[in-house]
Amino acid sequence: MEEEQSKSQADVRDVIRQAINDFVATEQAKAEPAYKAELAEERKRREQLERRMNEMAEENRKSRAIAEEAERTSTIRSELQRLGVVKLDLAYRAVKDDIQRTEDGRLVGRQDGEDLTIQSYLKQFVEENPELLPARITAGIGTSPNRGGASGASAPANLDLDRIRPGMNPEELERVRQEIARVANQSLRNG
Repeated sequence: MEEEQSKSQADVRDVIRQAINDFVATEQAKAEPAYKAELAEERKRREQLERRMNEMAEENRKSRAIAEEAERTSTIRSELQRLGVVKLDLAYRAVKDDIQRTEDGRLVGRQDGEDLTIQSYLKQFVEENPELLPARITAGIGTSPNRGGASGASAPANLDLDRIRPGMNPEELERVRQEIARVANQSLRNG
């Protein structure tokens, strides 16, 4: 009988052990989908964060490139202005591709495979292209502008502005009108 009792206790233990194992397995099976869902949710969050970090890094790179280009443009234009260039847009378009930033951050002008400082490069460019500078006035102080008209005639000696009045001689009035038209036309051409 003792054997049966010990066998029966062993069976009870086995049954209890089996029940506990079944309970643990059932609880794990219930909790496992929650763990998997939580892991999947964490993975999604991590991927979203990585994607957002990559987007921000790209935005930062683009912003830096835009800022560097703006600084480069500003430096070129201010140096051209300092050299007296009046046709800034034209000059800038002509030199912008020849001026690059070196690895150490300096702006240099590349000419014939040689790097020149931006100042030297632009000075040489302006010297080679004087049409970008303000027009030079050839007449000096004390000289009078050319008064010759299309006909080459000068104002008649007897044309007096004080004599222009209502009711004047029609021939003289016509001569005054022609002279005024000639002077106006000459001024428009020379202006």
